[in-house]
Amino acid sequence: MIRHLTIAAALLAAGPALADGHALDLTATGDAGAGESAFRQCQSCHVVENDAGEVLAGRAAKTGPNLYGVVGRTAGSVEDFRYSDIVVAAGEAGMVYDEANFVAYVQDPTGHSQEVSGESGRSKMSYRVRNEDDAVNLYAFLAQFSE
Repeated sequence: MIRHLTIAAALLAAGPALADGHALDLTATGDAGAGESAFRQCQSCHVVENDAGEVLAGRAAKTGPNLYGVVGRTAGSVEDFRYSDIVVAAGEAGMVYDEANFVAYVQDPTGHSQEVSGESGRSKMSYRVRNEDDAVNLYAFLAQFSE
């Protein structure tokens, strides 16, 4: 657990920079309005709640982690949320939610986490966004709620 926290803290402290010194591109190319509609499928498990406790999107669902600040976040790093081992491993392998990782993850949570981490296991997220355009738009919607 200490190892996970240390890795997460180091990645968060680095901000949106990669180890090779290049900035992580967090640009959203989708339609945030269409993403808001797509988020209706997510809100049964997820909420977007800021640090002040305001629910900005969704309901008060807490099955999945809070998606406030998900854009640019290291996978498996929300404090006090119990992620599957494979999602934590993906984060330890350097997975950060930029548009490409986010879209791939929401379309196949287990498969993408296995690909990134090189390990076997299952993601706890069972829902899959079937349409790539919906996933891209969802990323654009959630990008509004990042610092």
